[in-house]
Formats: sequence, C-alpha cells, structure tokens
Amino acid sequence: MSAPDSLPEGFTDFEMMSFGTVMLMEALFGFSLNVLTIVAFWKIKAIQTPGNFLILNLALSDCGICINAFIAAFSSFLREKGSSPSPDMFSHLINCFFFFRYWPYGSDGCQIHGFQGFLTSLTSINCAAAIAWDRYHQYCSRRKLQWNSVFFMGLFAWCSAGFWSAMPLLGWGAYDYEPLRTCCTLDYTKGDRNYITFLIPLVLFNFVIPIFIILMSYQSIDNKFRKIGQLKFNTGLPVKSLVLCWGPYSLLSIYAAVENVALVSPKILMIPALIAKASPTLNAFLYALGNENYQGGLWQLLTGEKREKPKTDDKNN
Repeated sequence: MSAPDSLPEGFTDFEMMSFGTVMLMEALFGFSLNVLTIVAFWKIKAIQTPGNFLILNLALSDCGICINAFIAAFSSFLREKGSSPSPDMFSHLINCFFFFRYWPYGSDGCQIHGFQGFLTSLTSINCAAAIAWDRYHQYCSRRKLQWNSVFFMGLFAWCSAGFWSAMPLLGWGAYDYEPLRTCCTLDYTKGDRNYITFLIPLVLFNFVIPIFIILMSYQSIDNKFRKIGQLKFNTGLPVKSLVLCWGPYSLLSIYAAVENVALVSPKILMIPALIAKASPTLNAFLYALGNENYQGGLWQLLTGEKREKPKTDDKNN
C-alpha cells in the first residue's frame, strides 16, 4: 500500500516539478502579454475598433486560461510535510494548505477549476473564429461588421462556452482530476455513454465548426490577397495555431471514447494539456503583437509616442 503522501501514479517528484514549471512559464508569458493587450485597448482610443473588440475578448479568455494554469502550477509545487497528524486542527489545516501533495482545494474546488478552464478555453476558440469572420468581411466584402454585430458575437462566444462548460456540472459529462492530480478538466477516463453523447456535439460545435469558419474565412482572404497582388499577413497561421494548440486535446478526447486511456502513460496524457496552455502566448503574438493596427496602440501605451497609421490600418484589426 502506498503512503498517504505518495506521488500520483506514473510521476516522479522531479517530473511533477517539471510539469509545474512549464505550466508556470506558460501562464506568466501568456498572462503578461494578454494583460498588455487588454490595457492597450482600454487606454488607447485609436485601437478601440469593432474588430479589436473581438481581440479584447480573446485576450480576456486567454487570461482566464493562464489563471487556470497558475493554479495548476501552484498545486504542482505543494508538498506534504509528513503523514503524521498534527496535534490540533489549526495546525493540520495549515499543513494541508502549504504542504499538500496534490490538489489542495477539494472536490468542489476541482469542479470550479474544471468549469473555469473549460469556459475560457472554449471562449478562446470561439473568439478566434469570430475574428476570422470579422476579417473576412473586412477584406472580402464591401461592408465591415459594426459594433452591434461584434458585441453580439462576443456575447455569443461567452454564452455558448458557458453552456457547454456548465453541462458537466449538471451531469452531462463530468469534471475530474488530470493524471498529474494538480488540475481538473473534462473526465475522459470513463468513455461511457454519458461521455460519448457529450463529446460528439462538444467537438462538433466547439472545434470542427470553428475550424471550418477559420479555414474558409482565411482561404477567401488569401484568394483576395493573391488577386490584388498584396500579402498583408500570413493567412495560414491562425488555422495552424488553433490546430496545434487544441488538436492534441481533441484527439485525446476522441481516442478516449473508443479506447481505454488507462493503458496510456499518464505523462503522455498530460502533454495535450501543456500544449493547450501555450495558446494564450501564441494568440497574443498572432492577434495583438502581430497586428499592425494593434502594434501602434501597444507602442503608444509603452512609450507615450504615436506611430503613423499604416495605409492598411483599417483592415488589420
């Protein structure tokens, strides 16, 4: 029988620290860049455009992913001091909080952590699709989306994600610990009918359809660029970024519906989570730092100096 403070199955103490360190670095980079994106939109009126409002929503959801990663990283660094009980209840609680071996927030905390991570992740994917749709209108049609349209799109992105994130709390699907036992997500280990009936529409509406919108939108934009002989930005990066970050998690979820994931190494099962938590950093570079219009706002925020508006300013938000 393993000791009460034994490590999660399949992990050494060094591996737990390593996973925690990677998640911490991802959270720090992503949170810093996305907070900068949010503050720039809030402070600089020149970039407060309908298109950039969708980028703001993307940054807000990505900050949520980073907060989720912060909590997971913190839990990875906690260690239990010993298995002997403390002489009084207060000391026992202090020891549990500061020296716990795995997840220190209990079952309810796991449900909240899973819901928050799912909500912000799905919103991030939805916002990427909304940005693609907005850019399609900017480049390929004679009308741009107005404030009422982008506000509705942003609201829909959050509400749709909220619906799918709430379902596991209501019994359709379930949240449980990741193999590392320092974070919580959708429980893919059972592979039962409840999981499969939740997974199919989840993947369809929150991965396949957004990927289709992004792919078709940027393909149309690329055709437009080729027609006019100007390449304003790399139209392939948004699709590649989304597939790179969220594809492994989607594949793992689908694999769990047809095979027993208990036979897979716990360390391998944690890799999709680490890759997904890199999405806030990639999104910040792709949609804010790599956006010519947004760059001017960031420059003005950091230096107080205004940059000349590029000729393509109205089309790069």
